[in-house]
Amino acid sequence: MSGRYKVAWLCEALLVSRSGYYDWRRRQQAPGPRQRENQQLRNRIRAIFAESRQTYGSPRIAWVLRGVASRNRVARLMREERLWARQRSKYRPMTTNSQHADPIAPNRLPEVQVVRPDQVWATDATYVLTAQGWLYVVALLDVCSRRVVGWSMGERLDTVLVLTALRMALRQRQPRQPLIVHSDRGTQFACHAYRKELAAHGLIASMSRKGNCYDNAYIESFWSSLKNEVVFGHRFNTRAEARSAIFHYIEGFYNPRRLHSSLGFTSPVNFESHLN
Repeated sequence: MSGRYKVAWLCEALLVSRSGYYDWRRRQQAPGPRQRENQQLRNRIRAIFAESRQTYGSPRIAWVLRGVASRNRVARLMREERLWARQRSKYRPMTTNSQHADPIAPNRLPEVQVVRPDQVWATDATYVLTAQGWLYVVALLDVCSRRVVGWSMGERLDTVLVLTALRMALRQRQPRQPLIVHSDRGTQFACHAYRKELAAHGLIASMSRKGNCYDNAYIESFWSSLKNEVVFGHRFNTRAEARSAIFHYIEGFYNPRRLHSSLGFTSPVNFESHLN
């Protein structure tokens, strides 16, 4: 029976054979090649989406699947799967109090055409709220590859925290000279101890114009990614919990795996490896 009527009656009324009807029904129930291919794509899309910490939309996922599926097809399947990339909240860069008597270096970035890693590093500090109080984060970013080359975290934003990040970058990269290190005008970056450390390694100081955080746009872009992909919408009970999340984001995702459109949809680590 089919509903209230026998299949034989319906087929006779519609002038179709019963064998033709059952063949059509089998095709409807058994997925065809296109349906099977779409299901395989759905599985791959879900896996890539999860690995990206739910941050990749259809453009990045389509790039990963280039040659396999178009961007429109990926976008359609993501809609059907209800996979929505995290919406980026508006990030407001922190302005720095530059009211101090320490020397201010000129902004050297307009003079430089960045063509290789370890030519210009950008550095800055931000903060993350936890139930225990603020966790301060300092990072140095290679302007060419967007790789975070040094970082430090602590309860106080002071010269020690800034120097710890700088020394980590120097230890890991062992850069050739000349190398410009660009920062804002914060007292931690203008103090004698920091300037002495730069000079000891032959590094050239550069600073943003007063009140213009966009002169340091590269590191501000990294902070925006960190805040949107790790911090916003998450409550950290302890500083240790926040520290662990940020560490795994930088070393486990951002540097080795996060795709950057400005790098041709590759990660900082892969970008550098292709330059060697």
